[in-house]
Amino acid sequence: MTLLKEAPVQSPAGKIQSTLKSILVHVEAMPEASPRLHTAVDLARMFDATLLGVGVEMLQTYSDPYGLLGGEWVVQLQSLVEDDLKRAEATFRAKTAGLKTHWTAIETFPAQAMSRQARSADLIVAGGAPLGREGNYRAADPAELVMLSGRPVLVAPPKAGKFHGRAVVVAWKDTREARRAVGDAMPFLTAAEEVVVIECCDRDSLAQARINTADVVQYLRRHGVTAVGKAIATAPERVTTELQITAQDIGADLIVAGAYGHTRLGEWAFGGVTYDLLHNPERFVLLSH
Repeated sequence: MTLLKEAPVQSPAGKIQSTLKSILVHVEAMPEASPRLHTAVDLARMFDATLLGVGVEMLQTYSDPYGLLGGEWVVQLQSLVEDDLKRAEATFRAKTAGLKTHWTAIETFPAQAMSRQARSADLIVAGGAPLGREGNYRAADPAELVMLSGRPVLVAPPKAGKFHGRAVVVAWKDTREARRAVGDAMPFLTAAEEVVVIECCDRDSLAQARINTADVVQYLRRHGVTAVGKAIATAPERVTTELQITAQDIGADLIVAGAYGHTRLGEWAFGGVTYDLLHNPERFVLLSH
């Protein structure tokens, strides 16, 4: 394990201005989704950004081989969707007093709608609630948002507290996705007091990993980020654990990482670390693809 330390570059007061101007969040009225909205509200206040709230849900269809579900049943289901969207808007209005906001309500599949609405956003806040039995009719799967939206996605854990961002762990891998993640995370990195860039690798690659993390640290210093590098030899199945241990050691509530995945038989398949960070988030995770 190697730490590469350099003195921080002090930026002139008032010179750093965040490029994070608009934050997109899928709003649901159910209590399980409240961590997502609370996180988005906290970030909007932190960065003085406009919060773009989207209420989106799709009318869930059911197979009816016996013809028992008539038009009246469909009308009732449609009414439930409309009521959900109204309650979502009321929740959004109540929680965002004093913020710059914009509200949109759409009846379609949430992940696809959010990915399209991302054209107006710098960041998407997702997660905060497990996918329910209604699946993609009501919920925007964070995995789909990461892969489809073309924007960084901040995933809030189901039991998320208040986001602080005082310390951040960057999971480095010398790939396009990791480079993009670092660039996308710059508003958080420049605001942090402590950043650790960590690369986990096999023992034969340790020397190169030290060079890689040192280069990333120098890049971050040029942007006024206080950062150190860390290279550690470990087995692939231990990478997520090492990230969490490092985060625990410095009191970080945010992990930044590239997302690695592809479609397989119509579903997304992910690498082990990406899967763990998406589906078992212990901390806030910012992912870019």
